[in-house]
Amino acid sequence: MDPKLMDVLACPLCKGPLVLSNDKQELWCRADGLAFPVRDGIPVMLESEARALDADEKLGG
Repeated sequence: MDPKLMDVLACPLCKGPLVLSNDKQELWCRADGLAFPVRDGIPVMLESEARALDADEKLGG
């Protein structure tokens, strides 16, 4: 994912920072405990498309 894009993206719910997952398939908002999918290089920033992070992921895994 383009680093410039990562600089401007924020969680659509809390407006907090997002972290690119290790496999680069999701953007994680640890504050809300949500993972937003990245499909074909495009972040899908919809709450309805997000999944809940598990405990390890919330802590930085």
